Amino acid sequence: MEGLLAKENPLLLPLNKEKTVYDGFITVQEQDFRVRIVLPLDLQLKGARLHCCWQLKHLLHGYEHIVKQRLQQSADLVSFILELKTVLEVCLKTRPECRSIPPPQYYSRLISEMETLGWEKLLFIDTEFRTLKLKAEDSSGRQHVLTIKLKSKHPAEAPECSADLPIPLPVTWTPQSTLDLLHNQFQLFLESLTEFWDVLDEIDSKTWILEPEKPNRSDTMRRIAIGNNVSIKVEVDPRHPKMLPECCLLGAEHAVTPLRNKLNANMHLWNPDSSVLHNLRDVLEIEFPSPATHEKSSFSVECGICYSYRLEAAIPDQVCNDPRCGQPFHQECLYEWLRALPSSRQSFNIVFGECPYCSKPITVKMSAHKS
Repeated sequence: MEGLLAKENPLLLPLNKEKTVYDGFITVQEQDFRVRIVLPLDLQLKGARLHCCWQLKHLLHGYEHIVKQRLQQSADLVSFILELKTVLEVCLKTRPECRSIPPPQYYSRLISEMETLGWEKLLFIDTEFRTLKLKAEDSSGRQHVLTIKLKSKHPAEAPECSADLPIPLPVTWTPQSTLDLLHNQFQLFLESLTEFWDVLDEIDSKTWILEPEKPNRSDTMRRIAIGNNVSIKVEVDPRHPKMLPECCLLGAEHAVTPLRNKLNANMHLWNPDSSVLHNLRDVLEIEFPSPATHEKSSFSVECGICYSYRLEAAIPDQVCNDPRCGQPFHQECLYEWLRALPSSRQSFNIVFGECPYCSKPITVKMSAHKS
């Protein structure tokens, strides 16, 4: 039995000549788990005690009664270890997130690569040394964060990478790749997006942005205030940031129609060498309200039904088309209000009814799952 035990578990060794205490590691699916088995003097497994490392305890949580049963019923230590490995294989399949401690080479490699990269670029590292956050700065001085999740015991194997970007980060990885090379790839990719962020930063600093409330570096859309209850939503292409973006004018028809006509008529005037904001001014023939000339509160008109400006992430984007009214509403508020009135008429996900303020005809369209 001793020869078979040593052959199948070479890292599990007896600590005394009586062979009543075994300590070391058992290997399951290329992962090593620390165990200690203490046998009584008669070497019977019925009175044996099993001590596990914390990873193994976590992995076996909920299976303790099975392990105890196997310990009491196994004929010898070899058969018990085999039974224990079988239970562990089941646990690893159902709990793939459970991992063993990486070997020392993992940590030494990680430290070596961080020394090459520079510790000043490290913002965060978790207690398992598997998730890192590295900082980088583009040529315009904007700060960015790259999150790296090391998936294996060796930091040279392909990790998961994510960052606050408008398009996915392409990562080229080979067995010879390092954190320094990965950071350089990230830095180069940031430079390819510098013009895109310059375009949006100009819009953010010189206009009133209604949506998103707090733009991220991954956001490609801006809803820009033009006037009271009138705005334009632009979608900038990160790869071609100075080209004509997708535009959608929002507001009452009597206010939006002239702007829409100008947009269609002057589209040929768009100059890719000028900024998006400058082009929008020329094409629409307007000056956008700016923080220097207007208060944002003049554009943040509350919904006429719920009396709030922001409903979760939504702001009022439905407006009564009567020029004498122009009351804004949240789409969801107006939809639910009109649906509750017996005088309203619904066709699929469109409700036709009367404005709650002026009683003029008003229409609202809602997502199909809301109907």
